[in-house]
Amino acid sequence: MSTPEAVVEELKHLSPVELEEAAGYIYRLRLDVGEAGRKRALDRAFGCLSDSEGETMASAIETHCERVDASQ
Repeated sequence: MSTPEAVVEELKHLSPVELEEAAGYIYRLRLDVGEAGRKRALDRAFGCLSDSEGETMASAIETHCERVDASQ
């Protein structure tokens, strides 16, 4: 029996809650592309907001997000 077949057989014995957890784990594995992939994603996202959109977002963060006090 191949590894994928063995995994499918194991999945058949999981409860619905466990199956959801397993699916989430598999999804996260596929997203974990390492440092190079994260850098490519950041490079693609960089500059995606106009100056005015960036200012609006910065203002919203400043107004609505709580601050963490590093001294505590």
